[in-house]
Amino acid sequence: MGPWLFPAFVLAALARAYHGGVTRRTDSRYAARFPTAPDGVVVGAESFTLQAPGGRALLLLHGSGDTPQTLRYLAGELHAAGYTVHAPLLPGHGRSPAAFARVRASDYLDASREGLDVLRRSSSWIGVVGLSMGGALAAQVAAEASDVRALVLLAPYMEPPGQVRWVARTSWLWGAVVPFVPGRGARSVHDAAAGAESRAYGVFSPRAMRALVATARAGQRALAAVTVPTLVVHSREDIRIPTAIAERATAALRAPTERRWVTGCGHVITVDYCKREVAAMVLSFLSRVAPA
Repeated sequence: MGPWLFPAFVLAALARAYHGGVTRRTDSRYAARFPTAPDGVVVGAESFTLQAPGGRALLLLHGSGDTPQTLRYLAGELHAAGYTVHAPLLPGHGRSPAAFARVRASDYLDASREGLDVLRRSSSWIGVVGLSMGGALAAQVAAEASDVRALVLLAPYMEPPGQVRWVARTSWLWGAVVPFVPGRGARSVHDAAAGAESRAYGVFSPRAMRALVATARAGQRALAAVTVPTLVVHSREDIRIPTAIAERATAALRAPTERRWVTGCGHVITVDYCKREVAAMVLSFLSRVAPA
């Protein structure tokens, strides 16, 4: 071993040890907050399906680092209105931060397609609803699937801010030492009680950052191919998607589009103070585009 190799070997070993230690501590903190079911999924974060007669169905897709828990209230309102609702848990989510460190954008899209297949088995009319990164996935599904009849984008994450893009682009460098960075989601939900119910990780791994950015870009590219009626809802107080970006990010839509804004809530508009207003907007839109 050359004289310069030994210090490099020691530094690499220290980096691995630090990386592993941080990962174990992050996993432990998350596990201490939320009990885990035998299948490894955190209780309350699991996929769910609400069946309704009539053949109308909606696929609900959650955001990055989060779980279907963020869509429970909206799903209940949609189900009460006569829709079958299916909300799958995306790969790497609702399990452990270590699982989040292994995600890929292609896995997200595959899971979204599989969710659509679940509804195809018993539904004659299907719409797709996406929250945050789920909106980027919903746009891709709606653009490629001829049997999707409506699209709802809730605080869609289509254009990551410059800082997020930079962090993702440099993740190959810092990720060798730092396994997670803070998610900076403290103000994503203004309602403290709703925020306490979240099963979100609160951190991002290097691979998860890259998957988020790749998914957002793919979703934005897909918008021009969407042909079905579309509803877009954003919050004016969204810290993750500033108003200027929100207005620009979905400009490629050429389909018949309704755009709505809410106030008094953060990014996760399906659980925050505006959740009833958001649900009412979605139901009103669907009443005009879905069969009775």
